[in-house]
Amino acid sequence: MSRITIPPVASATGATVEVYAQIRKIAGGSIPNMFAALGHLAPQSLKAVLNAEGALAAGSLSKQDLETIKLLVSELTGCDYCVAAHTMLGRMAGLTPDTLRQIRIGQVTGDAKRDALARFVRTLQQTSGTIGDDEVAAIRAAGYTDTQLADIALAVALTVFTNTFNRINDTDVDFPPVQ
Repeated sequence: MSRITIPPVASATGATVEVYAQIRKIAGGSIPNMFAALGHLAPQSLKAVLNAEGALAAGSLSKQDLETIKLLVSELTGCDYCVAAHTMLGRMAGLTPDTLRQIRIGQVTGDAKRDALARFVRTLQQTSGTIGDDEVAAIRAAGYTDTQLADIALAVALTVFTNTFNRINDTDVDFPPVQ
């Protein structure tokens, strides 16, 4: 049960109504619980999240890369809400259920570039971002550019924010359960 009581979405006013309208366009008419809570409490923060998501979508990483990052960070953070969301979004981006499971549990997927990305993100998370030259050389050797490294950093940071908010709120999961 979520810790923060959120009034019905239909009762929203002001900036919250505007940001909910943006979410409805993106999410096909619905407003996921995390966005409903954040939009009610801090519509400007939700707008910042949406702007950052827009930058990532227009950036240098594929949807599969972004979902790999977001799923792995969410798994390492222990955010059940975001694990469920990014498992579903990962499937929508074309990742197989087996690949998604392998990413979550730290096994190789058979895709060398994806595996290098997962190793890099796992190292970033486990070292609080303190990495050596060898880790940067390895991700570059896998084919990632410096521009993509910047987008990886943004994807990690954005995911940590949503994970943290969901852990504070204990947001009710409204995505299909993860097996």
